[in-house]
Amino acid sequence: MTVRLATPEELADWDSRTVDPPGGHVYQSLAWAEHRSRSGWDAVHLIDDADGAAALALTRPWPWIGGSSAYLPRGPVAAGATPERLAERVAAMTDWLASHGADVVATDAEVEAETGYGTLLRARGFHAIPEIQPSRHRISQPLPADADEETVRAAIGKSTRQRIKAAEKTDLQVARHDTAGWSGEDGPDAGDDARPFAPPARPIDEALDAFYTLLEGTGDRRGFRFGPRAAFVPWWRLAHDAGHLVYLEAHEAAALIGGLILYRHGDRLSTVHSADAPSARQEHPGAMHLLRWRAIQLALREGRREMDLGGVDIGPDHREPGEGDPMAGLYEHKRSFGASWVEMSGAHERVIRPWRGRVGRVSARLARLLPR
Repeated sequence: MTVRLATPEELADWDSRTVDPPGGHVYQSLAWAEHRSRSGWDAVHLIDDADGAAALALTRPWPWIGGSSAYLPRGPVAAGATPERLAERVAAMTDWLASHGADVVATDAEVEAETGYGTLLRARGFHAIPEIQPSRHRISQPLPADADEETVRAAIGKSTRQRIKAAEKTDLQVARHDTAGWSGEDGPDAGDDARPFAPPARPIDEALDAFYTLLEGTGDRRGFRFGPRAAFVPWWRLAHDAGHLVYLEAHEAAALIGGLILYRHGDRLSTVHSADAPSARQEHPGAMHLLRWRAIQLALREGRREMDLGGVDIGPDHREPGEGDPMAGLYEHKRSFGASWVEMSGAHERVIRPWRGRVGRVSARLARLLPR
């Protein structure tokens, strides 16, 4: 298998190779490469000459000692390849990166565990590592090709349906900030029910900044911490402008009640972040239910085959939440939409030069501690 750098022509349609195909992911996009390049990573765009498949690798040199680490974020994407073929591709791309100075190479392509993909990677010199992204597994709601809104809504749990219906009867509006996907029309005779989104009430920069504040407050209440605003909001704007990110905003008059950020990739919409105002649970108990239902409606209108409701597993074990688990409530909330737990293969790493990999990680930690 021959691996090489992408040509300018291949870069011109990069996202159609890495984001749009089945199993595609936003973290393999040109926008993600640009965002990570701003924080010191080098973007390497690789092509597998055997079938033209593409993958983004991010590399970062070790301070002072030479060499580097490399990471294929949520990649390479499957794009219809068998687990065996994908494992061969990862191994070949790792060999290429190693020949260009990488001492360790990490990958966390989203491939279901039941395929045996993890075993195939380990047979090629990789080993499982702690997750790089917050979650390993996902809660997935299949959307069959012949499904309509009535059928999908009927499969939602009774209590959740009631909350959605109650929220729809209030003054809550759901605005959609989006530059791609469904056009917003279902034909000239479509009624109000066919147009579930209100026009945005404010510019996208203002809306995303307000959502980060909401997200930060939600994290404080639930015991989670997020990175700095400067690491999130610029990325959201890049992804939004590229058509990869949808932001749904629930508001009543001028008051922000809740928000939901989605990625558009492959044949699915994926929940990435959700947040609500401190008073939302009491004053608007169905707000988040309505936001998730609006996301499902959008997925159906775009012909998506899956509504990915995101993960509820946390490290270090990433287990399925059970009774008494802090994530159990969120898990049951997502399952009430008719979704189920899907176990993924998780992150893996191959170490090429152990001594430099160990010393490089120490040097990287030291460099972060030193004053700039």
